[in-house]
Amino acid sequence: MKYTDEQRVGKILKYSEQLMEYIEEMHIDEHQLLTDYKIQWAVTTPLYNIGENAYSLSKEFKKEHSDIPWNMIASLRHRLVHDYDGTNWSIISDVVFEEIPKLIEQLHLLLL
Repeated sequence: MKYTDEQRVGKILKYSEQLMEYIEEMHIDEHQLLTDYKIQWAVTTPLYNIGENAYSLSKEFKKEHSDIPWNMIASLRHRLVHDYDGTNWSIISDVVFEEIPKLIEQLHLLLL
């Protein structure tokens, strides 16, 4: 099934919000994300999905909404999938605790 750009953005928002809900409900902090492989596994699945949908957005859509770092989001997914053992969990922690909340705000504005 081929999704529209708007549907993909909706999916990115949904996965981002679900990830942050999980973090909050499980009371996960940065230290746990850095050290607990079970939490790391749980966090990477939404990041894969976010990145895959960002990657699949049309070039025109990405260009029109260039204030969102679509290529960086997609690149993170590729790094996680293809170099999982080399994952820098400090970067992932920054993404989860700093960048995803910002992304959620940007996506809400985009979908208005």
